[in-house]
Amino acid sequence: MDMVMPDMDGATATRRIRNQSESIQVIALTSFKEANLVESALHAGAIAYLPKDVSADELAQAIRAAHAGRATISPEAAQALVQAASQAPPPGFALTERELSCWP
Repeated sequence: MDMVMPDMDGATATRRIRNQSESIQVIALTSFKEANLVESALHAGAIAYLPKDVSADELAQAIRAAHAGRATISPEAAQALVQAASQAPPPGFALTERELSCWP
């Protein structure tokens, strides 16, 4: 599954496929490494996220892993997720003034 396509994005397509049959495993194979695309693919039900330039052996391993129900995420995609998580707001950021006033 590619993540950026002309008529429908990969996350939407993945979600629709998984809604039809949870036994189908979707592998995102894309040139995009942005954290929001990785997250959307995984939230939609993709079991793997790999770059298009992955080797044939690595792709075969990911297909076998997907068949066995095991996830595969490229180091680049994992790095994008880690960087995005490190930029997340600090705990309590989303609390209201009233909620914050309850803390000593």
